[in-house]
Amino acid sequence: MREDDASTDPNAACSRCGGELRSVLFRFSWPSRIALLVLTFAATFFGPAAHMSGMLEGVARGWAPGIPTGIGALAVAALAFSAGFVRLRRTACARCAATGWLLVPVTPPERAPGNDATRGESAATGTVTGRRGFLAAAGAVAASAVATIGAGFGGFVARFGPWRPVARNIFFAEVERTAPVQRPEWAGATVKSYRALGRTGAWVSDISLGSGAIDDVRVAIRALERGINYFDTAPDYSRTGSEQLLGQAIRQVGGRDRIFLASKFCTADGHLPPDTPVPDIIRAVEGSLTRLGTDHLDLVHIHSCDQVERLMAPTFHEAFDRLKEQGKARFLGVSTHTPHLETVARAAIDSRRFDVMMLAYHHGMFTHLGQIIDEAHAKGIGVVAMKTLKGAKAANLAGFRDDATAYSQAAFRWVLSNPSVSCLVVSFSKLEHCDEYLYASGTALEHKDTALLERYDRLASADYCRPHCGACLDSCVNHLPIDTVLRYDMYFADYGRTELAREKYARLTAAGLDASSCASCPAPCAGACPFELPIRAKMVRAHERLRSA
Repeated sequence: MREDDASTDPNAACSRCGGELRSVLFRFSWPSRIALLVLTFAATFFGPAAHMSGMLEGVARGWAPGIPTGIGALAVAALAFSAGFVRLRRTACARCAATGWLLVPVTPPERAPGNDATRGESAATGTVTGRRGFLAAAGAVAASAVATIGAGFGGFVARFGPWRPVARNIFFAEVERTAPVQRPEWAGATVKSYRALGRTGAWVSDISLGSGAIDDVRVAIRALERGINYFDTAPDYSRTGSEQLLGQAIRQVGGRDRIFLASKFCTADGHLPPDTPVPDIIRAVEGSLTRLGTDHLDLVHIHSCDQVERLMAPTFHEAFDRLKEQGKARFLGVSTHTPHLETVARAAIDSRRFDVMMLAYHHGMFTHLGQIIDEAHAKGIGVVAMKTLKGAKAANLAGFRDDATAYSQAAFRWVLSNPSVSCLVVSFSKLEHCDEYLYASGTALEHKDTALLERYDRLASADYCRPHCGACLDSCVNHLPIDTVLRYDMYFADYGRTELAREKYARLTAAGLDASSCASCPAPCAGACPFELPIRAKMVRAHERLRSA
């Protein structure tokens, strides 16, 4: 502690009480010390922590703009630290120690015993010497350091709150799409409801089979036996493996006339571009017919469509018209789960060319998609919902595992509570899915389902990239398909489809559209995200996981 050797004037008197003035040791008062700790927290939260968060999310550029705020926060922290142990000697009244709110005497002078002159002087001046004094000083320094570090660290923790659920998902989540516990009452579940598929005249199972991840023919056979009659497939699912497997199941079970079979304008290598020659499009569809072992498709989609130009490409429409004339395709559809979903859907409705639309539709939608679905239904267009599990993160979220057993069913009930939806398509990959998913068929949405879904939204909002948002795309300086990269990462991390995700990402790499440049990019895209996702961190993580070894 700093000692002041200045002597007091023996003739001076206190202006308040007339008492004797003497040299007294003071410390900072508790209110002033607490105020400095609060100021340290605020300076850290609004200063360096805010800038570091901006750097991680790609909004801020470099360290330079954050240096002044960092220096300011350190200065405040140093003052708060010093206030915990610094002692100041000043002249004060030995009787009342009159002083302001900022400082208080270490030992109130009026309590000083007066019988022993030496002890009285020690108490009155607040001087403590020897081993006891050293321990007291060391304790004060340590306590002040802990309090100051706690205040500063608290500012960082509070600022980085939105990152906590992301980190929890990255480091502690076990990827799992199927309910952790299969309940006995689900066993043997069957389709209980069929709905009209728009003007097609077909009645389809309300919960239908998507085959993007199927690799066991027994799953498709069991689905048929349980009453599912709408099968969705595509040539680029498992490089035609999905179509071949479904064809095998149909041949084993029979009853092709009872199955509504949908595929896409694709090849094993992916979607056909809008300038594909008509004969090539027709050959691609004929390849699907061969693999499926059928002479016609009930429905063929323009797949994953994000542009009106592709939606209305003359080559697709001419090819479909020829296929329909030849009896090889009955109805035309469009599937879209992309940022321009609303634009594409409205164009499809207005064109009067499409019989079915397959749209990304799930709880917590922020768009006007419900209105579009109602409009399509009113005009006789069948609406098939997809992406209904909203990322399939239910079993991935810590704190949500107790509810994951019922999440899929609650999500399906929400989708099917809209009477304008003809059916939903969900990826079946395990035999257990036939029990778990079909248990929701024909059942009504209940309050407990809504409560569960709202809780899911609160937990998943920090990590889920909405497939039809696209608010960040125009701000990307490298013009990367951010939504597509993050969708492939979702396939990898949440769906467990690692090979498919890496295969698709390799195509982006070949086209120079992967996320390899994101680590060094200022990433203005993050500032455009209405959900405040840490886009750059997610893109860098996706690149690390998806790039070829």
